[in-house]
Amino acid sequence: MNGALLSRSTLFQLEALGEEHAYEAMRRALADRERGLGFMDLQADEDALRHIASMAGGDIRRALNALELAAVTTPSEMDGSVRLTLEVAQESIRKPSIRADLSTQYDVLSAFHKSVRGSSDAALFWFLYAVEKLGMDPMTFIRRLIVACSEDIGLANPQAMIQAVTAMDAYHKIGWPEAKYNISQAILFAVESPKSNATAIAIGNAEAAIERAGGAEVPLHLRDTHYKGAQQLGHEGYQYPHNFPNHYVKQQYLPNTLGSMTFYKATEQGMEDKIKQNQQKRK
Repeated sequence: MNGALLSRSTLFQLEALGEEHAYEAMRRALADRERGLGFMDLQADEDALRHIASMAGGDIRRALNALELAAVTTPSEMDGSVRLTLEVAQESIRKPSIRADLSTQYDVLSAFHKSVRGSSDAALFWFLYAVEKLGMDPMTFIRRLIVACSEDIGLANPQAMIQAVTAMDAYHKIGWPEAKYNISQAILFAVESPKSNATAIAIGNAEAAIERAGGAEVPLHLRDTHYKGAQQLGHEGYQYPHNFPNHYVKQQYLPNTLGSMTFYKATEQGMEDKIKQNQQKRK
């Protein structure tokens, strides 16, 4: 929704229901004779209600359904009363309800990517939680990991992306759940690698220069010369770097309008430190 519409709207923030809300709903259902279970002679143990509330995960409907199931399937006592114990509650609701809407999945994926930048434990947790509890596709996390290996690690450790792509290949070949070992290994390797966002910054710098430059003419000495008559058109002057010491020669590679701009600045992180030293030597 755009800003103009938002400024004319009243916004309400809805909070998720929790365990206490489910517990209170069941208490009301036990007391309500018309719309609830109050017409029955029910005696619900505290730990039984707490268990159902905890397993329902804030889902009121699921909690009430479990309570009703426990009530109608439990044999009555000699006096006609029904007692709901913890054991009965455990039979009526076995697995916690996990909210896995699209928004939640985006949040978990975001948490995973952010954790790759700083916590092996958290990155591994969010990955396994999403796949095994929320039912998300492992490929979603492998793709994000491959991106992170360039966006957040880059040339500080180029092996990180190799690990990630290899994990993707392993997943396609052997499938889940066996591939969880390969993917987890790639995740841990990435998190424990030295970090650098120099690649992402270089991309931003280059794209900004492209916008400013408009049309970009290729300098004459960089143009294709495989055809006859290239020299007559002035397409000469390129210096072959391998003919010079250290296989490098200073010459212009960017369009004339950009001159000698610098987009990529290596950091001192991991292997990128050697690149930085090499850049300084060339200057």
